[in-house]
Amino acid sequence: MSRYYTAEHEKKRKEIKAFFDQEVKPNIDQWEKEQHIPKSIWKKMGEKGYLGFGFPKEYGGTNRDFWYNVLLVEEVSKIRSGGFNAAFGITQMALPYIYKYGSDFLKEKYLKPVVLGDMNCCMAITEPGGGSDVANAKTVAVKEGDFYIVNGSKTFITNGILGDFFVTVVKTDPNAGFAGFSLLIIDANAEGVIRNPIHKMGWHASDTAEIGFNNVKVPVENLIGTEGSGFFYLMGGLQYERLSMALGSINDAVNALNYTIQQKAKLLKGADNQQKRHDLAQMVADVELSKQFVYQCCKNHEEGEYMVLECSIAKVNATALADKIIIKCIEIMEDLGVREDHFLARMYRDSRIGTIGGGSQEIMFEIISKMVIDDKKYDAA
Repeated sequence: MSRYYTAEHEKKRKEIKAFFDQEVKPNIDQWEKEQHIPKSIWKKMGEKGYLGFGFPKEYGGTNRDFWYNVLLVEEVSKIRSGGFNAAFGITQMALPYIYKYGSDFLKEKYLKPVVLGDMNCCMAITEPGGGSDVANAKTVAVKEGDFYIVNGSKTFITNGILGDFFVTVVKTDPNAGFAGFSLLIIDANAEGVIRNPIHKMGWHASDTAEIGFNNVKVPVENLIGTEGSGFFYLMGGLQYERLSMALGSINDAVNALNYTIQQKAKLLKGADNQQKRHDLAQMVADVELSKQFVYQCCKNHEEGEYMVLECSIAKVNATALADKIIIKCIEIMEDLGVREDHFLARMYRDSRIGTIGGGSQEIMFEIISKMVIDDKKYDAA
């Protein structure tokens, strides 16, 4: 038990682990092949309360503290499927925008069904040509009476095929700069919504889509918060997304390291393998340093600190570290590590996407350099 987790946390962790061992892990290989996660698993998780730790009971949640979310992210990572991690994670990243800034109507219609496992959702941010740079989003929403008319496209949208609605970044005022962005909830089955699957190198279990919006009518009550505040809402929410990705990457590295050490324990005891022993020791040290930094960021986040710099550092370091460690473990495992049916091969494919999703390494470095070199300040919404 660490200084961050109580006995009650650890009790819940054991319960979650047992659930995943029974309901998820036996099916992961099949879901990876099918590139599809059945909606029934989200219903089971909703019934257990796992999708609503941070939300009040009136919306189906269990009103738990932030560390329940942290341990849930860690246990999901231990399933060894970046696709399942992504499909679960994007839902947890989308819901806080509705809870923090949405109307009671939106919370009842969209938040509660997802928490209960009756619906699924996703974030629609990234656009073709825009990559990780939110400021380049060009999807427009023009207000006409009681509706917004939305035109544009999004790409690499996790849960984009099976999701029931999108929390979407749109441009409501093309001339207002950052103050021209808003967040709209767009129903996936709305007329004019076009969804095409994308087949990825990794994260196979999760469905990913390119989304087109062709004169889609969206009721004005589907606006999250106030018009023109979307960019600022997003900047606050992205910090949790980056912490979640950092946590997942750290646990991916731990999974790969522990497996490699266990499998090669007898061989590594010999003095002739001192270089490999020292390589593994260095990797263990690097993982522990990164883990403690991310835990401290989680603690500060729970206490309400707005940590753009720290969360960017956590994300860029942890994802790159996992990538490096998984490659090294494959090298140590030799021929076994490169087999397509081995989980290390899957982890390698998945870890590559981790350095891109949720803000690429280049975007993270640009944020960090602006803050430490140009003295750029980012204010919370």
